[in-house]
Amino acid sequence: MKTDRSSIANNPRMLAADLLYHIFEKGAYANLALEKELGENLLKNEDKNLVTEIVNGTTRMLKHLDWVLALFLAKDIKKINPWLRTILRMSAYQILFMDRIPAYACINDAVTITKAKTNQALSRVANGVLRNLERNKETLTYPEDKIQYLAVYYSHPEWIVKLLMDKYGPETTETILKFNNLPPALTVRSNQLRGTRQDLMELFEQQNIIFRVSERVPWAVHIDHLPLSLENTTSYKEGYFYVQNEASMLAASILQVSPGHNVYDLCSGVGGKTTHLAELMENKGSIRAYELYEQKLKLLQKNCDRLGIKIVTIYRKDILEIEADSPLAARVLLDVPCSGLGVLNRRADLRWRQSQKAMDELPQLQFKLLLKASHLVEKNGLLLYSTCTVNNAENEMLVRRFLKEKSEFKLENFFRHISYFGLEEDDQKSAEMGMLTVVPGKYGTDGMFYALMRRQT
Repeated sequence: MKTDRSSIANNPRMLAADLLYHIFEKGAYANLALEKELGENLLKNEDKNLVTEIVNGTTRMLKHLDWVLALFLAKDIKKINPWLRTILRMSAYQILFMDRIPAYACINDAVTITKAKTNQALSRVANGVLRNLERNKETLTYPEDKIQYLAVYYSHPEWIVKLLMDKYGPETTETILKFNNLPPALTVRSNQLRGTRQDLMELFEQQNIIFRVSERVPWAVHIDHLPLSLENTTSYKEGYFYVQNEASMLAASILQVSPGHNVYDLCSGVGGKTTHLAELMENKGSIRAYELYEQKLKLLQKNCDRLGIKIVTIYRKDILEIEADSPLAARVLLDVPCSGLGVLNRRADLRWRQSQKAMDELPQLQFKLLLKASHLVEKNGLLLYSTCTVNNAENEMLVRRFLKEKSEFKLENFFRHISYFGLEEDDQKSAEMGMLTVVPGKYGTDGMFYALMRRQT
């Protein structure tokens, strides 16, 4: 027997189970499924927050949860009823990682949902497994091998753990893995075309929004609590801010745009960096924004309209097909499609969707895109290559290969343009050399890579 939509809509855990079933068993994207369902749902804000935490937390900790549940199941978790599997996973997450939820309430709900989704017999299985887990949760055992332990305990694919270990060693790797499992911070960038950061904070105070000032970026504010949904705040509707991570906000500063510049933003997406560039240009000059996907273009235009940005011209086109006689620009931003290993904290299911094979194929495309971008830079102009990953093959190695082939480009020191960020000494030296990897969590931000190059001839 299946529950109807009204019972799902009125029960946060039932809704979470429904979403997780579609994520795990039907391939739905966690962020899109949550956005659609919660946008249409009349749940109270605290219930929406509960659904979000259960769905994202269960998705992030999937490997850990399956390891633990295997200790109490009679057969492989992959061979049990898919609804039971989903309900056990989300219930185990609540028992292990959500201290404020009493175990008995979680188990009772699990039994009720299992009975509604399957049958009486499987509800008894759920009850037995979860009660056994609750009794023994302080004595759980994990793999002894270091790589396997980190992969299981922090719930990441082993290939990602190996990649991080090879690059950063065990201590930094563990720090990154811990950060990836934290709920992502909600950070906004004040829109300088509408007012100062102080103006934005005064608006937040009027709407009883609890916030903290960023200590790293002069435009950033962290939001800790909202009394209503973000999109329904007056400050959002009137374009006083844009949601963006602090590490991503560095791009516009690094590219050193000025009012009147002509700029290309290639692979613009929905416009986080595009709109920031326009703000720093004081809405003077021109930005040609290229994006392949129609839905992203619609959101880009919507964001520009909301923020009062007038200088962005949008093109739906594969940038590899940009005409050879296109005008050159003083500034070119290329934020390439990448493996996303720097934003695993923000994308709950990305760690399970990404594969080493797919990642290994990316540099070939990224190199072609970088070559194309280089043809659009005027003499003495700047080209900024950026990714949201920490994979050397997509970052430093690719840039070195490009510089070897295109000798007219040289790396450019950009440290002074982001000195406000408070880089540690090793990262400061990297920025002075023209390349910077912002390690996920090191500064409480996403992971990003930047390489700034100037065209000499």
